[in-house]
Amino acid sequence: MSFTGKVAIVTGAASGIGAATAKALAREGAKVSLVDKDEVNLKKVAKQCEELGNISLTITADVTNDEDVETVVRETIDLFGQLDILINNAGTAMDSRILNENFMEGYDHIMNTNLRSVVYLTHLAAPHLIKTKGNVVNTSSNATHRVFGGLLSYTVSKACVDHFTRCAALDLAAHGVRVNAINPGATKTNIIKNSGYPESDQAWEYWKDRSALKKMAEPEEIADLILFLASDKARSITGSTYVCDNGVVLV
Repeated sequence: MSFTGKVAIVTGAASGIGAATAKALAREGAKVSLVDKDEVNLKKVAKQCEELGNISLTITADVTNDEDVETVVRETIDLFGQLDILINNAGTAMDSRILNENFMEGYDHIMNTNLRSVVYLTHLAAPHLIKTKGNVVNTSSNATHRVFGGLLSYTVSKACVDHFTRCAALDLAAHGVRVNAINPGATKTNIIKNSGYPESDQAWEYWKDRSALKKMAEPEEIADLILFLASDKARSITGSTYVCDNGVVLV
């Protein structure tokens, strides 16, 4: 797959799936705007992208802040002059149960991060994507296909991302813009640590054991799926959600 001449925005690009996707796009010829709150790791990923031979732009931003989101689109267009691909990948999770004392505080934070930012960034990017007949890929979760205890707000937010994907796909289809989503399962990233859970080998083994294939995905595997959906090979695919979870939803 060649992305030569293409410009992409990748949120949550400082680590995990976002970093793997940004580097994969750069390797295939794309110019990438990397977006994350983690400035230190963001610069490291940008350097790796540039070592692959392509220009990158780093934007330190909080996707829950409207002004930051507006800056992401504006600076991308100012530097590169176009936008072909939007990867809405930034997300978070935390313990969330309806009886938690601080339930609504956590719910609002997760919905603002996982859903509202996706909607707003897509809204701002859409006019530019129409010009290039570009596309959007949203990172959702296999949690939209089954319920995992203690993740109420996260699961609801990702279910909304899936349905937003379908709604936006229908809205933008007449303009030649595709919108799809991926539903990863447990992937070896920093999400456990970043979400406030204690990270341990036991935690990863737990998720591995819950899968049909008895393995977990690496970020690069998920990036491969994202690149396929963002490429011309998927030119007839829109409004779809793709599960990549080693068979967790089967067992």
